[in-house]
Amino acid sequence: MARDTTDSTLVSSKDELIAYLDAGSKPEEKFRIGTEHEKFVFFSADDSPVPYFGDAGIKTILDTMQARTGWEPIIDAGNIIGLAGPDGMGAISLEPGGQFELSGAPLENLHETCKETNQHLALVREIGEPLGISFLGMGGSPKWTFAETPRMPKSRYAIMSRYMPKVGTKGLDMMYRTCTIQVNLDFSSETDMRRKMQVSLKLQALSTALFASSPFTEAKPNGLKSWRGDIWRDTDNQRAGLLPFAFGPDFGFEHYVEWALDAPMYFVVRDGKYHDCTHITFRQAMAGALKGELADWEINMGDWTNHLSTLFPDVRLKRFLEMRGADGGPWRRICALPAFWVGLLYDASALDAAEALTRDWTFDEVQVLRDTVPVQGMDASFRGRSLWDLGREVVDISRTGLKSRARFNSSGQDEGVFLAPLDEMIAKKSTLADDMLSLWKGRWAGDIDNVFEDYQY
Repeated sequence: MARDTTDSTLVSSKDELIAYLDAGSKPEEKFRIGTEHEKFVFFSADDSPVPYFGDAGIKTILDTMQARTGWEPIIDAGNIIGLAGPDGMGAISLEPGGQFELSGAPLENLHETCKETNQHLALVREIGEPLGISFLGMGGSPKWTFAETPRMPKSRYAIMSRYMPKVGTKGLDMMYRTCTIQVNLDFSSETDMRRKMQVSLKLQALSTALFASSPFTEAKPNGLKSWRGDIWRDTDNQRAGLLPFAFGPDFGFEHYVEWALDAPMYFVVRDGKYHDCTHITFRQAMAGALKGELADWEINMGDWTNHLSTLFPDVRLKRFLEMRGADGGPWRRICALPAFWVGLLYDASALDAAEALTRDWTFDEVQVLRDTVPVQGMDASFRGRSLWDLGREVVDISRTGLKSRARFNSSGQDEGVFLAPLDEMIAKKSTLADDMLSLWKGRWAGDIDNVFEDYQY
C-alpha cells in the first residue's frame, strides 16, 4: 500500500463500517482491473541487495522516478517512501525489505494492464542501469539472509516488525523476503461479492501452485515449490489465511466486519505520526480503549480503511476484492495472474462454471490443499484428482470467460492471449519453481547467482 489513509470522519457504529464496504458495489460496466506486482532490487555486479540510502539506493530510484513522471512523492518522517499518480492512477510503494511495488491504475482490460506493466518495467530498467541496479521477478528472496536484507524507513513497518515475532514464526520473512503479483477486482452487490469471494478463496491454493516460484532460500533449495505460500501458513493467523465464515451460504459484509473488528490493530495515524495499537482490537478501540493514551483517541474512517489494509486473508475484502495467493514472477506472469482471475470472475457464464465446480468444496478440504501446495505445487491432488488436471479445467474456464468478454488488441487477439504462460506450463507439467530447480541441478551447477541473471526483468 503506497499511502495510509487520512479521513477524520468519526465512526459511531458498526453499521457505518458495513456501509463503507457496501459502497464499493458498482455496475458491471464500471468494473476495472488493478494489478500489483513486487520485485527484488539488487546490484548487478554482485547480486547484493540495494539499501534505501546511498548514491545508488532505493531513495535515488524514487527521486529519479518522481522527477521523470511528475508523480507526487509520499513522505514518511521526512523520507520518500512512494509515489502517487494523478487522480488515483497508480502508485509506487516499498515493501519492508526494499521490494519495489507498482500498484497499477484501475484499467478496463488486460491489454491495458500489460502495456502498463511493460512501460513500468522499461522505466525502472532505464533508471536502474546507470546505477548498476537490476530487478528480479520471483516469489521469495533466493540468496540474502534476513540480516543481509535492507530495512525501509516506513513507520508502519517498524510497528509490524516488533509485533510479528509475537504472533507467528514467519511474519518477518513474509515482510522482508517475499514478493507477489496481485489483482484487485470489483463486485456489483453483496451477493456478487459473496460468489466471487467464495470461488476465489477455494481456488486460491491452485493459484499458489500455478504461480509457485520460490524454491530457494539463502542460496539453496528449501524443499518447497512456494516458500512464500508456506510462510503464509504461520504469519499472524489472527488476520491471515482462509476465512471459514466466508464459506457460509449467507456470508456478507457484516461477517467480514465482525471478523475485522476482533483483529488486533497495528496503528493509528495522528498528525502524521504512527501510534502503536497492537495491544488492542479495532472493536476495543471503538469502545474507547485509546482514551488516556492519545489526545485524539476517537476512531475515524481513516483508521478503519488503514485497518482493512493490515488484514491478510487469502482474498482480502475492501471496496474491491484482492487475490493474494500468487508468488511474484517474470513479466509474462504479471499479465497472466490478472488474466486468470478476470476470466473466472468477470464473465457471468465463467463465474457460474467456477462456482459449480467448487460449490461443495469444504473449508477443511481447501485448508488441506492450502497446506499441501507449498511443498508439492501442482503435483498435489484434490479429491484424488491431479492439480494438473484441475488446473487445466480452471484455466479453460478462464479462457472461455476472457473470450466472452471480447476485449481485443490491435492484432485482433482477445485477453486469453495472456494465459499462454499457464498453457505452456500445464502442457509440459512443470511450474516455474520446477524449472528453476532443474536449472539449479543442471546449467546453474548449484550457483544461485544465475537466478539473478536468468529471471531479472
